[in-house]
Amino acid sequence: MSDKKSSLVDTSFKSILARLAADYPEREARALARHVLEVRFGVTQTDICLGRERNFSIEERQELENIVNRLLRREPLQYVLGQADFCGRTFAVAPGVLVPRPETEELVGWIVGEEGRTERPASSLDIGTGSGCIAVTLALELPQVRVAALDISAEALTIARWNAATLHARVDFRQADILSMAAEDGPETEWDFIASNPPYICEREREDMDDNVRLHEPELALFVPDSDPLLFYRAIGQYALRTLKAGGRLYVEINRAYGRETARLFRELGLRDIELRKDIYGNDRMIRCKK
Repeated sequence: MSDKKSSLVDTSFKSILARLAADYPEREARALARHVLEVRFGVTQTDICLGRERNFSIEERQELENIVNRLLRREPLQYVLGQADFCGRTFAVAPGVLVPRPETEELVGWIVGEEGRTERPASSLDIGTGSGCIAVTLALELPQVRVAALDISAEALTIARWNAATLHARVDFRQADILSMAAEDGPETEWDFIASNPPYICEREREDMDDNVRLHEPELALFVPDSDPLLFYRAIGQYALRTLKAGGRLYVEINRAYGRETARLFRELGLRDIELRKDIYGNDRMIRCKK
């Protein structure tokens, strides 16, 4: 096909790719361009390859320009599009919550595999729910489980509630700070299992992170002091000991650099049957233990 007869779709893809390739590796730029066209404008990879015409309105062209500019500022694609895939579902995301990660999908898969073995009624809590991806997925995959979730951020809870409503999941969301709850008197033997993906990145690791994470995702959900990298795991472990039923399970995602240290902390707190698992990349990433 000659340049004069090139379709608008082909031209748009080439234009996006050329602009993004100046700041991204070509493979990543190509993937970003294709994803934007498909998700936002319904243009598939097949359409692009076959040169199928797609007439973009003025408004769509303006939206496309805005999307590319945001990507060039290294804003995460999920924030730009307002959505992220997690465990086969689409969740709304915004700068107030972390973008769901594949490693967290692995954690949820572990939980569903273990807790789905029985259909008896149960109760669970997701600590630091963010977008609600863990809590909502558990509620939908384990209908016999009464799911609650907490977060310190009102902004995050707004997004989590939206996701639960959109995906028709029943979750009891609460605003609370686990660092305070760990030391408070409160209800005991309440949960059959607890899940959490808490902040675990040390401040000294900040400069090694990609700009799209370091500059745009919420610090509150990412970082812990260098002086206490296990801050949240200590609080979660203490809370779990008080509120899990006998034999109740705690599942957490962890910093790959502190797998053994986190396991040792839980053991010293009095939790037992501690299992440390690696993710698909071979990194220490998840722990399950029991009361």
